[in-house]
Amino acid sequence: MNRFQCVADLRAEHGVKRLCQVLGIARSSFYYWQATVLTRAARQAADEKLTTRIAAVHAASDGTYGVPRITAELRETGGESVNHKKVARLMKTAGIAGFRLRRKHRTTVADPATAKAPDLIGRDFTATEVNTKYVGDITYLPVGGGTQTPKTSQARAPRPSALSCGSRWPGSTAASAPNAATARWPRRPSSCSPRSTTAARRA
Repeated sequence: MNRFQCVADLRAEHGVKRLCQVLGIARSSFYYWQATVLTRAARQAADEKLTTRIAAVHAASDGTYGVPRITAELRETGGESVNHKKVARLMKTAGIAGFRLRRKHRTTVADPATAKAPDLIGRDFTATEVNTKYVGDITYLPVGGGTQTPKTSQARAPRPSALSCGSRWPGSTAASAPNAATARWPRRPSSCSPRSTTAARRA
């Protein structure tokens, strides 16, 4: 209960002046609050109606629309001017949020002075038999706190043969999966090594 409502409820018993002094509010503020009861009720009803429309637009977009797109949609379909700040306030109150794409993190800073590793497999990552080609793929997984965990997955035809995970980006993380794959399948491909193939994949 707000302080103005408390004064309104107890004014007959204790008086407005005394209650305002105890609660630390001005009597003029209380009388203004009392005079605008109907205006606030009408504004609240309008906000509830607009929130219903916002929820409908959000649901129609499969939960993807945020404040800018919902505001534009309301202006086009409702035929009235809707302030984006009001839409944002009502969405926050109702717990409605659009889908946000995560920021792309730069994971590799190329050294211009370093020569690129040769592409020994001609970017052909398919294989018709086991232990002929090893290719690597680096995937960054979002975890709690917004950090990224790199995952290195080395594959062989027709299914993955080794997996390596790490919380940082050392060279050993990228090399550990192909090393595990070649340990599992002792005969390495004669055309390239796991390390050079990983470098070729990254290039």
